[in-house]
Amino acid sequence: MKPKTIRGMNDLLPEVIGTWRYLERIVIQIAESYGFNEIRLPLIERTELFKRSIGADTDIVEKEMYTFKDRNDESITLRPEATASMVRAGITNGLLHNQQQKLWTMGPMFRYEKPQKGRYRQFHQFNLEAMGYKGPDIDAELIIMCARIWKVLNLKNLRLEINSLGNQESRAIYRNKLIAYFSEHKNELDQNSLDRLQSNPLRILDSKNPDMLSIIKRAPIMLDYLDDESKRDFDMLRLLLDNANIKYIVNPRLVRGLDYYNKTVFEWVTDDLGAQGAVCSGGRYDGLVEKLGGRATPAIGWAMGIERLVSLYEISNERVANTVPHIYIVTDGDMALHKGFDLAEELRENFPTLRFKLNMGGGSFKSQLKRADKSQAFYAIIIGTEEMENNQVGFKPLRNNEAQVNVSFEDIVTEVKKIFG
Repeated sequence: MKPKTIRGMNDLLPEVIGTWRYLERIVIQIAESYGFNEIRLPLIERTELFKRSIGADTDIVEKEMYTFKDRNDESITLRPEATASMVRAGITNGLLHNQQQKLWTMGPMFRYEKPQKGRYRQFHQFNLEAMGYKGPDIDAELIIMCARIWKVLNLKNLRLEINSLGNQESRAIYRNKLIAYFSEHKNELDQNSLDRLQSNPLRILDSKNPDMLSIIKRAPIMLDYLDDESKRDFDMLRLLLDNANIKYIVNPRLVRGLDYYNKTVFEWVTDDLGAQGAVCSGGRYDGLVEKLGGRATPAIGWAMGIERLVSLYEISNERVANTVPHIYIVTDGDMALHKGFDLAEELRENFPTLRFKLNMGGGSFKSQLKRADKSQAFYAIIIGTEEMENNQVGFKPLRNNEAQVNVSFEDIVTEVKKIFG
């Protein structure tokens, strides 16, 4: 029986890695141009971290987390998202007290969901967090940064949706209004919404059940219950986005799925990926650091789904080729192979950014040249009996019709430099 991957967890093959690495490199470059620094985090955290941060009554905690006991009988969880881990790392390592931190991280997350295109049980995210910043200026910067990423990658058909969830007090008032409203229409709620009615009524607004759209459309709007500070911040955010020529839609039903959000929330959405259209989502979480045991620290962040970014990129762009050799070295006989090893190392020493592949596993000249061509290499260096006798190599272009030339061993570095700089 052939071994299989676990459902919803995929191998990323060499043919797609070129695009992944290209997109990751662009996102990292742009994030660091805005002053963000990398942090690397464990894949596993104590389960309590996610219960306290995400919310014990959320679908993620109740239904989707990969949670198990370790050998010390401690409950641990594969991370379903990165913000809680980022905040935990900030508290654990003393990064937040009287400090501002701009941090990014990247890697796999895990949720036990029904696999479908754009939604997997192991998925990858680029996460970016700004902690110690009140906003709304930093809110605008994080959104504008996304717009720059789309521009550099030439991605189209992305729209920005924004909303404000207010502060803790105004959100509590709105929560009670929602409970009262949906309680009057219990007969129209599906079971999932009934289960959320008392514990997390804002999540009802995020229901994907088409039968719920009418009742949700008539529900009270959070913007009508905002506190004065949240109103001012939201107005300033809109002004900053207007000044930056960032188009947006105010979506009063946008609530985000995690309990820790307050004030600004946003999503970059596309219709080109079907049902899983949210490519980048985020918002403020000013109370989370204190909730997890640190001092009160304002913060905002976003998460970008890399699988969805790759899919969106490939709609209008060719797949980026995986790394190919610049030069493939073909040899004939033991002495030529020894010379090939020496030459390959000499070239790597002189050209650390180029890629050199020395033929392995033997084979005739013909079969080796076939491998060289199949590798997509630009040139082949040929070392055979005749070349060894004449103290030279054959230098053969593989991607054009130029003729092969012979170059002495002493001049090969100079020849490569002429071609590749």
